[in-house]
Amino acid sequence: MLRRAVVLLLALVVGLGFDTLAALAAQPADPLVEQGEGRARVETKEPLSGRTIVIDPGHQLGNHNYPAQINRPVPAGGFTKPCNTTGTATNGGYPEATFAWQVSRLVAKRLRDLGATVRLTRHSNRQDRWGPCVDARGRAGNAIDADLKLSIHADGSYAAGARGFHVIVPPDRAPWTDDIAAPSMRLARAVRSGLQGADFVVANYIAGGDGLDVRSDLGTLNLSDVPTAMVELGNMRSAAEARVMTSPKGRARYARGLVAGVRDFLG
Repeated sequence: MLRRAVVLLLALVVGLGFDTLAALAAQPADPLVEQGEGRARVETKEPLSGRTIVIDPGHQLGNHNYPAQINRPVPAGGFTKPCNTTGTATNGGYPEATFAWQVSRLVAKRLRDLGATVRLTRHSNRQDRWGPCVDARGRAGNAIDADLKLSIHADGSYAAGARGFHVIVPPDRAPWTDDIAAPSMRLARAVRSGLQGADFVVANYIAGGDGLDVRSDLGTLNLSDVPTAMVELGNMRSAAEARVMTSPKGRARYARGLVAGVRDFLG
């Protein structure tokens, strides 16, 4: 109604004919783009629309309450490993499982807001739960042909002055990971760049010093058929990094860095 009133006023001011007035008033107010001889509405598309991403929050809060279950050997890519572990914690007792869960949920929300379909490998962080095992985590994403899988952890090094993040990828190892080794390394580099862009530093206690680590002993990586990486977001035994991990602002900064890396990898 407001548009038509403005057009009418213009017509009266500049002396447009009623036929011209009617044509102007009939035009839609929505943004338009030319398409051939006709017009089409502009459609906005979320940047990650159509993408499927698996987020793996490391461990489970209640793992320590179920030693028989988490110590059971499971396939890990040509060998067996215990189903899971308890994870580490800060010196103040803040568990890795809780940190990974809280960061993973922030990452999942941001990715969904960008249009992605996001699957989590676990759906709770509770003392009366355990697992899932590393073989289930490793295969998560295979059946749904996910674009990538990112496993979120934190480290617990007692090395003096140990701090910083590092990203772990599988090697080129047939018949397990030879098909995903190259894209997984691209994912790792993108995640590294995203975290550096959020002002996090690479680990000073990992060989190579570039924040990247290649390991063949992790079932979570070995059993994946989609590009995958595991990120140790920092050293929970470092007092400085523990302060960041235990703060909502710090966890939000980790999430921003991870999402930036995912977006970079997906282009």
